[in-house]
Amino acid sequence: MSDFEENVRKALSSPQNQGEMPDADSVGTVGSPDCGDMLRMWLKFTEKDGKKVIDRATFQSFGCQTAIAVASMATELLKGKTIEQARAMSAEELSGDLGALPPMKIHCGQLVEGALRSALDGGAVETKPAVSTLSDEMKQPAGKVKINFLPPN
Repeated sequence: MSDFEENVRKALSSPQNQGEMPDADSVGTVGSPDCGDMLRMWLKFTEKDGKKVIDRATFQSFGCQTAIAVASMATELLKGKTIEQARAMSAEELSGDLGALPPMKIHCGQLVEGALRSALDGGAVETKPAVSTLSDEMKQPAGKVKINFLPPN
């Protein structure tokens, strides 16, 4: 097992900051229910030394284990960062102690980075309860559904 695989395994054994944050100041969502990889990140801000900083970050992910591990690492790394510092973080930096992502897993870091940027760009906290979770959103039909009945055998 590679160091990367071992680090992902450790991160998955106890993911940090997983779940919704009801009192979030901002939320960002990226991904597509069509391909299955989706990630939502919630941010809660506080003021420190006259600057707005991230107090807490949580996430929900529908994707591979690497995306969950990167999101877990990222939510820990974001604590205490200003908006500018967080915005400057790359997908590689957000993966923290996991190490460099293999080429086939780079999209996992980009997914986390995208959700963070969406939240930092003023992602509004949804107030309508119609689609309250990422899971609910994935269950929403993407468009019209056509049902074709097959003739009996």
